[in-house]
Amino acid sequence: MSSDASTWIHQLAGRFIVFDGPDGSGKSTQFRRLVRLATDAGLEVCEVREPGGTYVGEQIRKVLLDPDHQEEVDVRCEMLLFMASRAQLVQQKLRPAIAAGKLILADRFISSTLAYQGSAGGLSTDDILSVGRFALNDVWPDLFIIFDVDEKTAAGRLNPLLDRIELKSAEFHRKVRQGYLDQAKADPKGYAVIDARPDENTVHNQMLETIRQRLTKG
Repeated sequence: MSSDASTWIHQLAGRFIVFDGPDGSGKSTQFRRLVRLATDAGLEVCEVREPGGTYVGEQIRKVLLDPDHQEEVDVRCEMLLFMASRAQLVQQKLRPAIAAGKLILADRFISSTLAYQGSAGGLSTDDILSVGRFALNDVWPDLFIIFDVDEKTAAGRLNPLLDRIELKSAEFHRKVRQGYLDQAKADPKGYAVIDARPDENTVHNQMLETIRQRLTKG
């Protein structure tokens, strides 16, 4: 653990942080690094991914990300399946973690739905948030961290075995990226955008400094 983080990371107990961004942004790598950092500092960490994180959610994930379903899932159905997985996650994992004062770290959350099914898929923000309020039942993150990356850099980082959503067009993914940036612009207090183009350690340090400034007193 870095000497700087060791002085404040314990203050993250009871916080809820979402890691999000376009496919290939490197968010999952930074997610794993923060999990290790917090765990090494003695924090109790609840780490979840979306869709998934529960038995029900993982079954939904198989349907949503299966490349064989590329043309079969209507965007409204897609949004509702994501929300169904999220509702189960909130009740089964997130509420107990909140009650226990754990640090909650989520790899994607409702911000993904707003970007993928909203900005890129054509559903309105109001419709998504209306369903989201019901699914989340008053559970909301303290901070959404958006790892922003250009299309060329993102493409070079993707696993060659692409899932159903990663296989969508370049134009779709451009809209996704802009969707994340629009969310951050509309809610600058709740969102932080990290330039994810540099090397892993540079991005990691940017992320830690952002979290320190936003969520701690030190």
